[in-house]
Amino acid sequence: MQQAQQREVGERISWARALVFGVGFFFIAALLIGQLPSFINSEMTASSLIGMEQGLLALAFVCLGGFLIIQAIVMLFDPKPVVSPYIFVGLGVILAILGTVLIFWAVLTGNQTVPSATTSVGSMLGGRFLWFPEGSVDLVALSATMVFVGVAWAFYGFLALGEQTNPDRRDLGSTPTVRTMLVIGTVLLIAFTLLFSFVSPDGLAQIIDPACPTAITASCGVTTGLFWINTIYNLILVVAILCTIGAFALRLHYLMRPTRKNTMNVLYAVGANLAPIGVICIVAWFVLYPFVGWLHTVPGLGSFFTVCARKSAIPQSCAFSQEGGNLIGSVITTTTFGLLMAAVWAWKTKRNLVVIGGVTAVVLLALATLLTHVEYDPSDPYQATIALMLCGGALILATVWTNVARREFAVIGEKPLGCLGMWLLVGTSLFIYIAAFALFSMPGFRDTETNIPFSPGSIIGSKSQLDALVVAIIMGGLAAIQFYFLVRNRYRV
Repeated sequence: MQQAQQREVGERISWARALVFGVGFFFIAALLIGQLPSFINSEMTASSLIGMEQGLLALAFVCLGGFLIIQAIVMLFDPKPVVSPYIFVGLGVILAILGTVLIFWAVLTGNQTVPSATTSVGSMLGGRFLWFPEGSVDLVALSATMVFVGVAWAFYGFLALGEQTNPDRRDLGSTPTVRTMLVIGTVLLIAFTLLFSFVSPDGLAQIIDPACPTAITASCGVTTGLFWINTIYNLILVVAILCTIGAFALRLHYLMRPTRKNTMNVLYAVGANLAPIGVICIVAWFVLYPFVGWLHTVPGLGSFFTVCARKSAIPQSCAFSQEGGNLIGSVITTTTFGLLMAAVWAWKTKRNLVVIGGVTAVVLLALATLLTHVEYDPSDPYQATIALMLCGGALILATVWTNVARREFAVIGEKPLGCLGMWLLVGTSLFIYIAAFALFSMPGFRDTETNIPFSPGSIIGSKSQLDALVVAIIMGGLAAIQFYFLVRNRYRV
């Protein structure tokens, strides 16, 4: 172990593994510097701040859920465990069951968001509950967080029980279980992407239930044809996500096991920084409407940073102006850019911190993408489905990242990069960039610009434009071919 820690600073890694780390940091940069500020700006400047309220709570759920999972890992696998694994197994099962029941209740009864239009509890400032307007809390996002935390607690609790009778603390690498879950999740995700592209949910709903295809009416209720198709589609993606996140969690467990004395404090530091971010998001969610109402009354600043549709409905009809959205977006972009530059600086001296923080950030960003887009939007009925697809893809990336993390200390080839190696490296990076450009064009989210057109339903559906999918497949295939030769030649950095 001591020799491995000494090699951590000085030994070079292969270009293939360096490229995997580069792709991971590219994904983190794309979401932290590009997507997250764009999402915040879009919700702040929308006609209503309800989406901003839901988004802040979703980000709080992700951060606090990640904090709870990390604290469980630290307490279970500390050199001197302070909590019995049976407690986390029991609590995890209960929490997962409650979250699952809450999801089905909220969806089947049409109560995905609260407060409802008929709620009137302590109403002030025009709100339904206190100053909160209709739909400020997304129960599906809350219950999904409960499921993720519960499953993680039970999973790591069972692993801790196994270690009580097994003294083996080696890094087992990519075990058959890890590879099987990763392959199942990847195959399901690829197969579903093709199915979704050629058979759109609304087109299939028209065939299955012509009387109640998509529109929610008094006679049809919420159980339309589109509801059942989306449910089946989303359940396939949920299985893929559970497989990929299970592969990631097990691989991360094996990765940290031999060096827990050096990595457990790093994981704790990552979790400790998630808690205050989650608290800040909850505080912002709680005071958003009173703050906007106060800011609107400030001379000079009010008219510059806020826009209100009706003077008789302040702050309920108010939102931030474009200047206000740009200001907050700039603050978030600057902060996240500084974090990424700090990671580059710390790569040689604090590699454990960068690796563990990086893979954790990928998983949290994947879950944040899902939880901020789970609400059903009639203008974008595929929102939750595409969010599940992106979440699964990001989890696959995190699992691959953890697979190469420990092996980077192994002996590598001595072949210099050379002219051919440079073309392979540059070409692979270019193809990955174009494929990612196409992949991020597939979501039809309000906060995402569609750079390459994509509309599902090539065989069954009312419209079809698969340009983004075609570009992603071609560029991804070319990147995979070039990456194969890059790995085979074992170029050293």
